[in-house]
Amino acid sequence: MQFKIAGMDCAEEVSLLKKQLGPLVGGDQFLSFDVLNEIMTVSSRSATVTAETIQAAVAQTGMTAVVWRDGVSLAILPDTLFQRWGRTGLTILSGLLTLCGFLVHWSLAGSLLEAIGSEGMGAQRQIPLLARSLFGLGILSGAWFVLPRAWLALRRLQPDMNLLMTFSVVGAATIGDWFEASTVAFLFSVSLLLEKWSIGHARRAVDALLDLTPPLARLLNAAGHQIELPPVQVPVGSTLLVKPGERLPLDGRVVQGTSDVNQAPMTGESLPVLKSPGDTVFAGTINGAGALEILSTKTAGSTTLAHLIRMVSEAQSRRSQSEQWVEKFAKIYTPVVLILALALFVIPTIGWGGAWHDWFYRSLVLLVIACPCALVISTPVSIVAAIAAAARQGVLIKGGAFVELPGRLAAMAFDKTGTLTEGRPTVVEVIPWNGYSEAELLDCVASLEARSEHPLGRAILRYAHASKIEIHPIEDYQLVAGKGATGRFQGKEIWAGSRRYLQERGAETDLIREQLDPLSSSGVTMVIVGQGDLLCGYITLADTIRTNAPAAIQELKALGIGSLVMLTGDNSPVAESIAKLTGLDEVQANLLPADKVTAIEQLVSRHGLVAMVGDGVNDAPAMARASLGIAMGAAGSDAALETADIALMSDDLSRLPWLVKHSRRTLQIIRMNIVIALGIKLFFVALTVLGFASLWGAIAADMGASLLVILNGLRLLKSQPPVAPSAPQSVPE
Repeated sequence: MQFKIAGMDCAEEVSLLKKQLGPLVGGDQFLSFDVLNEIMTVSSRSATVTAETIQAAVAQTGMTAVVWRDGVSLAILPDTLFQRWGRTGLTILSGLLTLCGFLVHWSLAGSLLEAIGSEGMGAQRQIPLLARSLFGLGILSGAWFVLPRAWLALRRLQPDMNLLMTFSVVGAATIGDWFEASTVAFLFSVSLLLEKWSIGHARRAVDALLDLTPPLARLLNAAGHQIELPPVQVPVGSTLLVKPGERLPLDGRVVQGTSDVNQAPMTGESLPVLKSPGDTVFAGTINGAGALEILSTKTAGSTTLAHLIRMVSEAQSRRSQSEQWVEKFAKIYTPVVLILALALFVIPTIGWGGAWHDWFYRSLVLLVIACPCALVISTPVSIVAAIAAAARQGVLIKGGAFVELPGRLAAMAFDKTGTLTEGRPTVVEVIPWNGYSEAELLDCVASLEARSEHPLGRAILRYAHASKIEIHPIEDYQLVAGKGATGRFQGKEIWAGSRRYLQERGAETDLIREQLDPLSSSGVTMVIVGQGDLLCGYITLADTIRTNAPAAIQELKALGIGSLVMLTGDNSPVAESIAKLTGLDEVQANLLPADKVTAIEQLVSRHGLVAMVGDGVNDAPAMARASLGIAMGAAGSDAALETADIALMSDDLSRLPWLVKHSRRTLQIIRMNIVIALGIKLFFVALTVLGFASLWGAIAADMGASLLVILNGLRLLKSQPPVAPSAPQSVPE
C-alpha cells in the first residue's frame, strides 16, 4: 500500500512515522519513504494492517495520510490554506507575539534592562498579565506543530528533539522566564521551517524533470492525418510527428527527417546531438530546426525519462552510511542529554547546596543547545542536494547509499564494447586493388550493402554517404548467410564478404594471405570485395573508442583510483589494443558473464570497494556483484540499468571522474556539517555549565547551526558539469 503523507518533509518526520508504524506493521523493514514526493510505502502482508489502521496511526503524529495508487490519490488530500501556509504563518505569528510581549513589558516596566533581565530573576509577578498572555500565545503558535509529537514521544517513552524543546519551553515559563520561553518556541519553529524549505528546494530541483514531457503527442494515422493524444494513450509502434522546437513526447526511433536534438534536460550533454533515420531519441528532449517522424518504442510509463523520475524518487528510501550513523547517534544522544540535564540540576542543588532556580535554568539551556535538530538535518539535505545535482548532469544515483561510495572506490572495472567503445563498427581504411580507385571500390560495395541490414553493411553505407558516394541499384541481390552477399552491379557480378568467404571461393593467394594475416591478428574486421575472380580490394572496420575515454581514465588515475581494469569477452589482441590506447592498468579477455563475476570477486578481495561499469545484459551479474554498479544508460540494456546503482544517462565517460569528485565533495560537506553541528553544541554546553549561556542564545545558536548546515548542503546543487570531451578518436577494435 502507498500513502501520500501531508506534512512529511524531512528525516525527523520519517523517524516519527517509523516509531509510530513500525510496531503496527511488524518492523521498520516493511516501511519505505520517498521524502521528495511525500510517499510512504507499506509492504506488510499482515491481515490486521489495513489502509484505515495506517491512516489512524499517522493521524496521531499530526500528519495526514491518503491512499495513493499508480500516482493518483484515492481520496482528496487536504490542501487548505492552512495546510500550505500554516507552518509559515504560525512561525511569523509567534515572532510577532513575542516581539509585542517584549514591547508591552518594556513599556509597562519603563526599563529595557528590566524587560530583558527580569525573566532570569524568578520575579514572575513583575511581568504584566498582558505581556505574559502575549508570550503564552507566542509559545502556543511556535509550538503548534511540536506539541502533538512531543506528547507522542512522552507516551512512548522515546524522547526526541520535540520533547526536549517542549520541556525547555514549559520549564522556562514555570520559573517565570516567559520572554525566553516564547523566543525558544519561535526560533525552534524557524529552524523547522528552514528544514522544510531546504527539502522543498531540493524537491523542486528534481520536480523540474516532471515538466519535460509535453501534455500532447501528435500522431500520424494511416491516411497521414494528425491526431493529438496525451502520451499515456499512445500505443507502442505509433508514428509521431515532432515539429521544430517541440519536446519529444515518447522514446522512439527516427524514421524520417534529420535534426539536432537537445538532450541536455535529461542527459546533461552540453551540445545538441544530430539525429537521423535509425537513431534513438528520448522523451523530454527538445527538437531542433528539423521536423522528425518517430516510431514510438515505449509507453509513457516505461520511457527513459519515466525511469529517471521514478528512480530519483525511490532514491530517498536508500539511506547513506552517514545518514544511518546520524540516525543511530541521535537515538542514543537524546536520552543521554535528558539524563545529563537532570544531573546538572540535581547534583549541584542537592550535593553542593546551589540555587535551584539557577541550576534549573542551566539544565533548560542544556536541553535547548543539545537539541539534535542541526545534526539530524545535516546529512539528508546534503544527500538530497547531491542526488538532484547529479540528475541535472545526467548521472542517475539510485539512492543515498550510493552517493558516498564513488568517493571511496579503490578500483574500477570496465566492459569494452559499448562502454569504453561506441559499440558499433566504423570504417577505418579503404584499400583498393587491381586498378580500382577508393571511390570506385566504395561505390561498388556500398551499392551492394544498401540492400543489407548487417551492422557492417550499415557502417560502410554511412561512410559512403559521408564521402558523397552515389549509390546505384543492384540486380540479382543474394545474401550468403553468415558470410557475405552477391549481386550484379552495372552489369557485372560482384561480391563482398568475410575472409572465410574469400577462402571458400578459392581466391586467397599467398600474396593476399601475407597482407591479410597481420590485419586478422590485430583484431580489425575485414570486408573483402571482388568482381568474379578479380579482387577489387578490402575495407577494414573497427569499433571506435569513446571520445573522452582516454582522458576519463587518466583523470580517474589522477584521483587516486588504484586499479583500472578491462573485463571483456573479446579476444586478447583486441582487448590489449584498446587497453593500451585508453591507458588501463590490466586486461582480462575471453570472459563469459560468469567469468566476469569471478574477476570482480577477485578484485573485491584485493582492493575492497570496486565499481563495475558496463552496458549489456552480460554485464548485469558482474555489476550486481561489485560494490557499485554503473550502467551506460542511454544505449545500455534494461537489465543493466535495473541492476546498476548509478546510470550515466548520456553515455559520457567524463561523468565518471566527475562522479568521484562529486561524491568526495558530498562526503566533505557532510563531515563539515557534523563538525559544525557538534562543535557549536559542545561550545555552548561549556558556556552553560559555567553559567554564561541563556535560553534564547542557545536556541539562536542551534538555529544558526541548522541554517549553516542547510546552506552548506545546498551548495551541492551548484555542482559544475565535467569538461567538454575532446575530438573523436577511431582505433581498431
